[in-house]
Amino acid sequence: MTKATFVMAGGGTGGHVIPALAVAGELRARGHAVRFIGTRRGLESKLVLAENFPLEYIEIGGLKRVGLRRTLTTLAELPVSVWQAARMLERSGAAAVFSMGGYVAGPVLLAALWKRLPVVVMEPNAMPGFTHRRLARFVSRALLSFEETARWFPRGRTEITGLPVREEFAALKPKPRSMFLTVLITGGSQGSRTLNRAAEQAWPLLKSAKIRLIHQTGLAAYEEIAARFRSADVDGEITPFFSDMPTAFAQADLVVSRAGAGTVSELAAAGKPSILVPLPTASDQHQLRNAQAFERAGASRLLLDSETTGPRLVEEIAKISTQLDQMAAAVRSLAHPGAARRAAEVLETFLN
Repeated sequence: MTKATFVMAGGGTGGHVIPALAVAGELRARGHAVRFIGTRRGLESKLVLAENFPLEYIEIGGLKRVGLRRTLTTLAELPVSVWQAARMLERSGAAAVFSMGGYVAGPVLLAALWKRLPVVVMEPNAMPGFTHRRLARFVSRALLSFEETARWFPRGRTEITGLPVREEFAALKPKPRSMFLTVLITGGSQGSRTLNRAAEQAWPLLKSAKIRLIHQTGLAAYEEIAARFRSADVDGEITPFFSDMPTAFAQADLVVSRAGAGTVSELAAAGKPSILVPLPTASDQHQLRNAQAFERAGASRLLLDSETTGPRLVEEIAKISTQLDQMAAAVRSLAHPGAARRAAEVLETFLN
């Protein structure tokens, strides 16, 4: 097959960069050249260079929930950033552009469409992000995680591939049931005030229950919560963060977490039932849409942030404890192994 250069667009957060790196790695393994376009302040400036991929920078900010001044600045930056991206695409001889979305992707996709290059987007949320939603009708292919997302894109151009996740999640074996139920509570690397508060409120209610907690608090809240946890006489452990999340998943019968695309994809790959508490400030309510899709599939229970208290959390855990096997089967049905490989195959279909 002809070897080509592909350009990856999308950055800012790990949720945008890490899946793009997985696809880039697959393309590189197939002999293709891969280049990234991003910003200096986004996480791509660290992660992409660490993986030895070329990275070029444009200047662009967000347009969602950023205030009037930032919006006006971004609109002023947009023509220049599109022109910069177009020059980068010309110099690289790009055969196609792959996008994970985010504000960085906007100028790159506009430049790609201007240059009549194929655009393949991977949209992992039930509700597409702002950039993908605005440019949906122009994309060549849309690689999705949820069937319901297809309605935003042209008929015949969508495919369910899921989101690339680490192989360690898919390799987890079903956890044998025991007399104790192990509940993993994680608000991500920064922690979640809502989940931290609800977990602490639940401690007194768990003393007589056969429930063991594994709780990731985030670094900022750890010392204060850990001191109270040690004197609460609750079975379990508390940590500021997990350096090895698959191992934490392996210990859990049930996971309580936010509902970002990466998180729900990991839950599906690992076959873990969950209680999902969407971040209410997530753009376009995409975490809420993800959690709703998982709940409809029978893979999760949805709790709104405003409803998440200790007593409610214990009540939901008790309900779920008799349905774990059914929920595990349901969540595994949402898993899509080989997403990076399939994305690379789709990109290769646009080679002459």
